[in-house]
Amino acid sequence: MDAHVSDVVRAMTEASDQERISFAEVVMALMEAGVERYHADLVTSTKTYYMPDGSYEELPCHPVGPVAMAFSAAGVEAAVRAIQGKSIKYREFCRRIADAGCAYYVVALTGQRAIYSGRTGDEHVEWFPGAR
Repeated sequence: MDAHVSDVVRAMTEASDQERISFAEVVMALMEAGVERYHADLVTSTKTYYMPDGSYEELPCHPVGPVAMAFSAAGVEAAVRAIQGKSIKYREFCRRIADAGCAYYVVALTGQRAIYSGRTGDEHVEWFPGAR
C-alpha cells in the first residue's frame, strides 16, 4: 500500500471513530484511493484495508466491548436503518451490531455491499443504496 493510500485509510479510520464523517463519505474516499475492501473486527478493535494487489494495512479502532453470542440479522438491519436515518452515530451503530451478535463486518467496495457476520458464521448482507 503506498503512502497516499495509507494516509487515506488512517484518516478515514480516525474520522469514523470521531464520528466526523458519514459511511457514504468513507466509501467515496476509499474508492477514490483504490481500496478494494475493508474488514472491521469488533472483537479485536481493528480495521484492515485491502488493495487489489494484495497489500493491506491493519489499524486500531475504537473498542466496542463484548459481542453477543447469538446473531440477530434483524438487530443488525435495525442498526443499519437507524444510522442511515441519522438517528444514531457510528459508535452507537457499532454497539448495536455487537449487541446483535456481529463479530465483524466486511465492506466490499467493489462489490457494493457490507457483510455482517456473527461468531458462528451467520451473515446479513446490506447492499449499498442503488446497488444490485
